Amino acid sequence: MLPWIRAPRTPRARRTLAALLLAVAAVATPTATAAAAAPTAATATSRGWNDYSCKPSAAHPRPVVLVHGTFGNSVDNWLVLAPYLVNRGYCVYSLDYGQLPGVPLFNGLGPIDKSAGQLATFVDKVLASTGTSKADIVGHSQGGMMPNYYLKFLGGQSKVNAMIGLAPDNHGTTLLGLANLLPYFPGAGGLLNSATPGLADQVAGSPFITKLNAGGDTVPGVHYTVIATRYDEVVTPYRTQFLDGPDVHNVLLQDLCPVDLSEHVAIGTIDRVAYHEVANALDPAHATRTTCASAVG
Repeated sequence: MLPWIRAPRTPRARRTLAALLLAVAAVATPTATAAAAAPTAATATSRGWNDYSCKPSAAHPRPVVLVHGTFGNSVDNWLVLAPYLVNRGYCVYSLDYGQLPGVPLFNGLGPIDKSAGQLATFVDKVLASTGTSKADIVGHSQGGMMPNYYLKFLGGQSKVNAMIGLAPDNHGTTLLGLANLLPYFPGAGGLLNSATPGLADQVAGSPFITKLNAGGDTVPGVHYTVIATRYDEVVTPYRTQFLDGPDVHNVLLQDLCPVDLSEHVAIGTIDRVAYHEVANALDPAHATRTTCASAVG
């Protein structure tokens, strides 16, 4: 058991935790079908993003870097949001990070400080390609939290204009909260144990989370937006997602659209109400009101 996790008190919770921690970390060799389904950079480019010939316009002068969540990847997490932004004139890019040796398909599992280093390298590549000095970052779940390490410790503060998190676990979550991701990623159950440092780092009170939040949530010069849902079953309580700082806009999705029932995965992968608020954060000078009607906008 991870040293900073107190054993659950209820029998059901103990059984769930025991099953998760005893599961083997190794993943069976993927079948040809699974290998064929693996995302590629060409797939992303064909959908209009990760196009390194794209040059930002005067209307949208910064590239947008999308950072997937735990178990996610650079394509599947962004099949809706990336085209949504491309169609609005943005140069959009996404990366894969946090790969573990011998674990195909599932990303975001490696040590988060190392993942932040991968993000730093990727942002530099995007800035060089677009000829710009700053990027905007949009991240989902771990991808909305991990960039904060890049901003605070790896020089990202001078290279990022806006940091937008969709359901980010900025202050950590519980191990059983992370377990709620498993139904969305068949085959991932065997990974949820101490052999996956990217999961251990996200547990509230872990050494990584403690270091990340020491000295304050934010850094000067970066515009922060956090978009959370009341129905988040992974990062709980949902208000722990919100940041505290002088240039922070914390948004609860249900304050924009009371009938929006999106939970942790949906807010990052399909929710166009949330995406409208992302667009507002990327271009606040031309922001329009986000309502339930934004779902069809």
